Amino acid sequence: MRVSSILTGLSCAAVTILPCAALTVDLSSEESIKTAASTVAHGMMRYYNGNQTGGIPGLLPGPYYWWEAGAMFGSLIDYWYYTGDTSYNAVTTEAMLFQVGDKNNYMPSNQSKSLGNDDQAFWGMAAMSAAELKFPNPPADKPQWLALAQAVFNSQALRWDDSTCGGGLRWQIFTFNNGYDYKNTISNGAFFNIAARLAAYTGNQTYVEWAEKSFQWTHDIGLMSDDYYFYDGSDDKINCTQLNHIQWSYNAGVHLLGAATMWNVTQDDIWRERTLGIWNATHVFFTDQGNTGAGGQVMFEVACEPNNNCNIDQLSFKAYLSRWMAASTKVAPWLYDEIKPYLMASAAAAALSCSGGDDGTTCGTKWWNNGVWDGAYGVGQQMSALEVIQSNLIDRVSGPVSNSTGGTSQGNPNAGTGGDSSPIATPDPIHTSDRAGAGIITALILVALVGGAWWMIA
Repeated sequence: MRVSSILTGLSCAAVTILPCAALTVDLSSEESIKTAASTVAHGMMRYYNGNQTGGIPGLLPGPYYWWEAGAMFGSLIDYWYYTGDTSYNAVTTEAMLFQVGDKNNYMPSNQSKSLGNDDQAFWGMAAMSAAELKFPNPPADKPQWLALAQAVFNSQALRWDDSTCGGGLRWQIFTFNNGYDYKNTISNGAFFNIAARLAAYTGNQTYVEWAEKSFQWTHDIGLMSDDYYFYDGSDDKINCTQLNHIQWSYNAGVHLLGAATMWNVTQDDIWRERTLGIWNATHVFFTDQGNTGAGGQVMFEVACEPNNNCNIDQLSFKAYLSRWMAASTKVAPWLYDEIKPYLMASAAAAALSCSGGDDGTTCGTKWWNNGVWDGAYGVGQQMSALEVIQSNLIDRVSGPVSNSTGGTSQGNPNAGTGGDSSPIATPDPIHTSDRAGAGIITALILVALVGGAWWMIA
């Protein structure tokens, strides 16, 4: 269902009293943040009809792709985690289980025409969050959250491709899809993210090794620069000798949480250095414009927001940077004082953008638009505002659990392999002494952008 834009050009700024609804949030008040998050979540779910008669659980209507629904349910798992509100738990569980596919690895056959490794990974990362955050477990006769995340990891590890570019995952899974020849950063970054989090949850050293391997590959091929800027991808038909230098916020975010988790697992100074490097490099996604005085800077999608050319996928990317920034502070607590001001500034600005639509609280794209709703609306805008607002409760919630710290989700190290040999070795626990679809670029865009753009960091 589309939200009417009858208020285009008007603003119900949250800091003024106007004769129409607007989102208000006091970032010093837990209850105020929860109330604002509830309003934004309700607005997001207006687009979902998978729980209605004739609807398909887990699918958003067009123009939204399958992967974004997985990302959205990940945001609802976060919503429950931050607020304790169970309103969306049943619909989230229904969707997460309905879309698992025949092998219980988030590869449903009806999505094969556009199924990318990144698409699959967003559902896998949602399942990983459900395990880590102790989201209510599925019925015993259904796939379990940890096993689903392991199934995604296993199926992707078996696709690691050394035939070109020295390794890496391709964007698309099937040869008949456009983009099969593209090795992109989000697919490999999500694989790294899942591997790191599985290492933390299970204590299996093999996940550590895969995380290190994938992170190193991303650097060696040039998709991560020496100063931790992440570029979009490269064409394996030319052995990844040229890069598309466009930068997206979710590439930085997915690696930030992965690196922070690896520091937590290994307590190795190299991972602290990498984590801080990634965080410092995210400055490209923040601006002083629209700052309400909350400290930090305001998040924006630098590659497309200024020129009003974000596509449907890209409108949701700030949700993931917000999500993973907050989560990183739980596994690397020394990041908290660095990150929290940016979450606060962005949340305050995002709330001001949520003053449009027929409900007066519909969220826009440009948080830096000085409190004026920009006339934009959609799942991506709602999800981005939801994640950045609720992330300001990160200091009010406990951190992720593991098998040894209260985790209850059941795993299966061989899940998702379909009878093939498992890429996971016999568990080698990490001892205390060692511890502490999104397919965003079409073939046309790829041809146009390989070689860089004005926002590239050389």
